[in-house]
Amino acid sequence: MDWDKLRIFHAVADAGSLTHAGDALHLSQSAVSRQIRGLEESLNTTLFHRHARGLILTEQGELLFDATRAMAKRLDTATARIRDSEEEVFGELRVTTTTGFGTLWLAPRLTKLYEKYPDLKIDLMLEERVLDLPMREADVAIRMKEPSQADLIRKRLMSLRMQLYATPEYLDREGRPERIEDIRNFRLICQNPSTPQVAAGALLVQELMSHEVASTLTVNNYFGALQAVVNNLGIGVLPDYLVEDFPHLVRVLPDVESQEVPIFLAFPEELRHSKRVAAFRDFVQEEIIQHRRHLREQAEGESPAS
Repeated sequence: MDWDKLRIFHAVADAGSLTHAGDALHLSQSAVSRQIRGLEESLNTTLFHRHARGLILTEQGELLFDATRAMAKRLDTATARIRDSEEEVFGELRVTTTTGFGTLWLAPRLTKLYEKYPDLKIDLMLEERVLDLPMREADVAIRMKEPSQADLIRKRLMSLRMQLYATPEYLDREGRPERIEDIRNFRLICQNPSTPQVAAGALLVQELMSHEVASTLTVNNYFGALQAVVNNLGIGVLPDYLVEDFPHLVRVLPDVESQEVPIFLAFPEELRHSKRVAAFRDFVQEEIIQHRRHLREQAEGESPAS
């Protein structure tokens, strides 16, 4: 089968348009059309339904697109490994993690990584959906549970718990709950239990909501919840890793917290020797060490003198 025709077919199927594919390939629309027509003739099938708004793959076209998509991912992997055979760390690294962790913990620390590797290009994908690492939807993942996909190298980084926090200003104005039942008298800021999140966090929210809380603010990610808390709107259910970067927040009801949530870093086995992945992994591990050291020093500073 003609590899050049397959490359052009993949571009057309991905773009859904001869014109857009031609622009990406630097070919005229007529040249792209001829290649697609030739591929259809060689396969003795129709690959696209043509209509005024663009192109739609036929069933046979979908089968071929699945194959070319897999080929493209394998080529991306090969390209990454070839580039990583150089001594320098450069090029694109696609990192996926949750919106909360990526926004509140990871992104603010990336300055150090870019200072060390200024030619690195990080594509940070923040979403609750678990991307398929073996299929190269991302290169590296930081996840709030141990990955179940096969052929992954994984390392446990740390653990977190969901806890209750508020600002001193809010507590001075509204008072402070003494028992979990008192939460009904305060505005609770949290994720809706039905939104995608770690199970431990959802269970804690469900428990708090069971006390007939009169006023709530639900947000679909922890960044939004944090903004509400720091602006004195209420008591928020937030991950404990925020303590380091937001030391002015006050822990409320210290005995109330979620179960432990493990945080894992994972990447495909085939990227074991990737210098970009190694650079990112080492950076995250060093930041975790610094994070733990800072929390330990902070705890020791708050301990009463013996």
